[in-house]
Amino acid sequence: MLVLVGILLAALTLWAAAALAIDLHPSASAAYLLLLVFLFWRLRPYPRALAAGFAAFLLVLLWWINLKPSNQRNWQPDVARTAFAERTGNIVTIHNVRNADYRSETDYDVRWETRQIDLDTIHGADIAITWWGSPYIAHPIVSFHYGDGRYLALSIEVRKEVGEGYSAVRGFFRQFELMVLAADERDVIRLRTNYRQGEEVYLYHLNLTPEQARSAFLSYLDRMNAMHRQPEWYNALTTNCTTEIRTLADASLGRTSPWDWRILANGKLDELLYERGRIAGSLPFPELKARAHINQIARAADQSPNFSAAIRPR
Repeated sequence: MLVLVGILLAALTLWAAAALAIDLHPSASAAYLLLLVFLFWRLRPYPRALAAGFAAFLLVLLWWINLKPSNQRNWQPDVARTAFAERTGNIVTIHNVRNADYRSETDYDVRWETRQIDLDTIHGADIAITWWGSPYIAHPIVSFHYGDGRYLALSIEVRKEVGEGYSAVRGFFRQFELMVLAADERDVIRLRTNYRQGEEVYLYHLNLTPEQARSAFLSYLDRMNAMHRQPEWYNALTTNCTTEIRTLADASLGRTSPWDWRILANGKLDELLYERGRIAGSLPFPELKARAHINQIARAADQSPNFSAAIRPR
């Protein structure tokens, strides 16, 4: 029994040391480990040393839980503002919609716009899923179709500071804030198809009635406003782009969808949505996915003001 408790403490100690190194400073992690070595050297009997080790871990955990996210940092220009929405009857006004003009992935001019959407004109929604390496890791973006052929893309993303890059390891700790990015498709999708290297984008139409699409849209706006008012931490396991989409989808459809490993391994998200009938189309999945690949037509459309129509050939 003591051996199992010791193994558990070792695992917790590794996490606590990593949290101190990443979220505070490597010297804090080293000091923590030296303290544990000292405790295990000096304290006897062995259960007493284990108890001290757990107490030290709980102190680190208490500190970590109380780290606060912030909206006041030196943000990269493309995430310098957070979107928020105001509703008057059926008219929704969305502020800080990003519509950047790119020369390259890192060279761009950012425009922040205001969009007004009549909820009665929302017809449906599509999902764009981007892969850049592993078949098990992807990023989903949901676009809502409204008015006369217009789309608003909503992407749940990490908010990065100037000079900061994404790290999968750091994503498990309190290093990144989360945001709901509202953007024009010529920005957020074209960035991935036309300017980022090695990203492949697939666009699927979702099986949603206009009523379900409107409900999903309003759920997104609720999360957007919540994050605008009160920042939240991103977590690569528990609070990320796909877990948030699942939560929003459940809220809009009024039911809880069954858990599936592909919610975490979100590179298989399109396969999961197809199996559950959420993606429109009667073709076998491999053929449907092949037709959903939009990189080539997005590059051809490029600066076209009809970019959204061009990436949806009939």
